[in-house]
Amino acid sequence: MGLGSELERADRFAAYINEVTKVIGHADRKGPFRDYCAGLLATEGRRSAEPMAAVTDPGHVSKQHQKLLHVVADSPWSDERVLAKVREQVIPSMTQRGPIEAWIIDDTAFPKKGTHSVGVHHQYCGQLGKQANCQVAVTLSIANHHASLPIDYRLYLPQEWADDAARRKKARVPATIRFKTKPQIALEQIRAALLAGIAPGVVLMDAGYGNNGILRQAVTGLGLFYVAAIQSTTKVRPVCDDPKPPRVSVEALALSLPKRAWRTVAWRQGTNVKLRSRFARVRVRVAPLRGEARFAEETLLIEWPKGEAKPTKYWLATVDPDMALRRLVDLAKMRWRIERDYEDLKQEIGLGHYEGRGWPGFHHHGTLCIAAYGFLISERERIPPSAPHSAAPIEKSPLPHGYRPRGAPDPAAAPRPQLDCYDPSGVGRCDCKQTSPMPALHPQNSGLPEMEFMTR
Repeated sequence: MGLGSELERADRFAAYINEVTKVIGHADRKGPFRDYCAGLLATEGRRSAEPMAAVTDPGHVSKQHQKLLHVVADSPWSDERVLAKVREQVIPSMTQRGPIEAWIIDDTAFPKKGTHSVGVHHQYCGQLGKQANCQVAVTLSIANHHASLPIDYRLYLPQEWADDAARRKKARVPATIRFKTKPQIALEQIRAALLAGIAPGVVLMDAGYGNNGILRQAVTGLGLFYVAAIQSTTKVRPVCDDPKPPRVSVEALALSLPKRAWRTVAWRQGTNVKLRSRFARVRVRVAPLRGEARFAEETLLIEWPKGEAKPTKYWLATVDPDMALRRLVDLAKMRWRIERDYEDLKQEIGLGHYEGRGWPGFHHHGTLCIAAYGFLISERERIPPSAPHSAAPIEKSPLPHGYRPRGAPDPAAAPRPQLDCYDPSGVGRCDCKQTSPMPALHPQNSGLPEMEFMTR
């Protein structure tokens, strides 16, 4: 990519950050906020405060490090207002080729070794696929077939943390935060999105949320439709002529369907081939042990891939029962976008790289990552529809030559000085004065920042 294109991108980044930082208060926060976002996009390897400081201001690493730490851990700007500004900037790009179609509820986990980081607890960690020591954040994302963006991000605070005054005080958990289950947090996020006037979409959720009947009913009560994954043991009654049809699990109902009920549906182009599987749908009423009468008719969507011994996935949907099967499958499968978001946010932006322990810093880092990711989405949407959207990875800036993290030992000297090929005295012991061979930004007092990162 030519210098002109890089300068144009730097101009767009500066304009984007200038808009976002209008809501963070004191003007002194704008520079560190910009540099933190730039560091998330441009730093190679781990995106914690010190490596980002070395990339964004290699001549004054210690000073820059303190600025980045302050803006993420201590500065009292509002996550909600910043995320609203990010939405304002990114949604027009997202919707150039189609409206928002879905709201996606999900959560993401961050494995942790210690016990002092806010909210860390032995719980299910999706990243590891097992119970482990981790933090979990609940998110709400908006999506269409071209892009998706997290618009709310909230740490799940386990009961043990919520009831421990000493741990709350040390981690600076706000007094207004009380214990809430993940579905309760998700419902709060949905209500906030409605109040903010965000274009509604079909609410998509995995079985961890979809199996919660109270959440599903609350979503319906808010005037929204859903496609919710459920467990195979969920009990339903098929809608039929029988006034009292049997109460069966969705798995048993699926196994009882005739062969003609199943259709092969292709819903999306995969890496090499179109993704396709066998699906069936049935009108049912959910039939829990208590309160069965309060559940209305809905559609049960079932997936039974060819070659599998039994069906593998089940969804309950309140969308139009006459919706084409392919469209219904397409909606149910749109949850893949959130998995793509988490992958990019963690691998390309550094969502899981925050090293602080407090509540404000955890949420500020998440918001800054989403702000950086929002710019990346806007850049991707500039690519013509006929071009590959993932043609090139983000080009990261390497750490400056001679950079050594605080506390890292000098290279060990050889027993005989004449054989020592490394001179410890030559390794930077304070601020590194060597500029990066691939600079990420102009000095702060120059005009517009210019970054050597590439978007895909």
